[in-house]
This record gives sequence, structure tokens and C-alpha cells, in this order.
Amino acid sequence: QVRLVESGGGVVQAGESLRLSCAASGSMFRINVMGWYRQAPGKQRELVATITSGGTLNYADSVKGRFTISRDNAKSTVWLQMNSLNPEDTGIYYCNLRWGQTYNQWGQGTQVTVSS
Repeated sequence: QVRLVESGGGVVQAGESLRLSCAASGSMFRINVMGWYRQAPGKQRELVATITSGGTLNYADSVKGRFTISRDNAKSTVWLQMNSLNPEDTGIYYCNLRWGQTYNQWGQGTQVTVSS
């Protein structure tokens, strides 16, 4: 299985920025989707953003215009640039890798806390 390792989380004040990174190691199917999901305490995990190996983007309405997802296929790495953070962005952010109908891999998550 592919291993996903997230980094870059932390504690920031409202209005500040963070940049998350997810590095994948292991054999990966050429055509795939990588993305970020988040989960606040007591809430369901929700999609934040995804990007395909071909560069197709998808953002949740709540982050569109503030967050930017990008990837480097050669490095098997995906980033999430988060600007204008607000307390509602607080949660554990998980990196995700998916291909076909059955392969679905998650990282361990990185905590993002935004104080008002």
C-alpha cells in the first residue's frame, strides 16, 4: 500500500495562513486523485479539495477562493495552501489517495487550529 504522510499543521490566528504537505511513497497507479479532507470534533469528515493526476480541481464551496490545492506528480506530493483562515477551518486534515473504484488510502492527519 502507498503510505501518505501529512505535515504543516499548527495553531494560527484568524486571517493567517498555513501550507499543508502530503508526501506519498510506494507504487502508485498513474491515473489517480489526491485530496484533502477535514474533520472537526463531533462532526463528519468532509471534502476540502481534490486534484487529479491530470490537474482537474475540485473545491468545497466553503474554501473556494481561500484554499489552493496543487501537486507534483514526479515527487508524488500534494499541497494545500490555506489563506484567510477562520475558526470554522479548525480540524484534523487528512490526505487522501484514490484510484479506480476500490483503492482508497488515508494519511494519519495533521491538526489545524485557528483561534479568533
